[in-house]
Amino acid sequence: MKKIIFFLLLIIISFTSLFITSCAPTKQVAEVEILPADRLVKRLEANRRKIRSFEGSGIIAIESPKFNNKASFRIVLVRPDSIYLTIYGPFGMELAQALVTSEDFIFYDGISNTAYKGKANDEALKEIFKIDFAFNDLLNGFLGAINLSDKLYRDPIKYEVEDDNYVLTYIDSTSMNLSKFIIDIRNLAITEYMVENKNGVNIMRGEYSEFKVLEGVSVPNIIHLSNSKQNQTLKIEYRQMKGNKRDIKIDFEIPDDATLIEW
Repeated sequence: MKKIIFFLLLIIISFTSLFITSCAPTKQVAEVEILPADRLVKRLEANRRKIRSFEGSGIIAIESPKFNNKASFRIVLVRPDSIYLTIYGPFGMELAQALVTSEDFIFYDGISNTAYKGKANDEALKEIFKIDFAFNDLLNGFLGAINLSDKLYRDPIKYEVEDDNYVLTYIDSTSMNLSKFIIDIRNLAITEYMVENKNGVNIMRGEYSEFKVLEGVSVPNIIHLSNSKQNQTLKIEYRQMKGNKRDIKIDFEIPDDATLIEW
């Protein structure tokens, strides 16, 4: 039970600060207009909001001091208020399911046939998942996205065009951490994301590749994340992805004989 919950939570933790943006078919750099920083950020943020629902499945592999494993998974996101995650074992057996909305959460452990439910406030999520997450961070995380609303009216401390890439660098005025985004000029897809502390030590790195266009938004098939502070690495390979399906739904049902524990 603890391993299953820990596995689910590592997936969510590792995704929290990540960000992928929109694209068009690949173009030659010479044909593409070079955008100023403010227009670039507006484009990235606008693209983040285009996908209203998302369904994906694939393989996730996690390495950490306490856990090393891989599993199949399926994720369904429906904005603005639903995240549904399933983890599968051998032969497609459902090991665990989690449904989080802006109001409530429910976690079902298929092995022990036990469900846990309660209010999805920040305090409850932090207590259960051992992480400090707001609901919208979870929702954006599984799309490889991050909310750039707070950067719409902020200038980066550095803005460069290097070869075929934009490079945006921001500083957090509280922690003094540096965040750097490397964005492909041709399709406006972030291919690398890095966070460094004030001493220049790398804290987190994300690498994204093999993009698929969904509703004009570029989503990576492969995400490789490393968190040096917690000595964790995560690799996710999407095998299937669908965006903005009209008939998308969350089919989460608890067995009648399951033990229910109120949080």
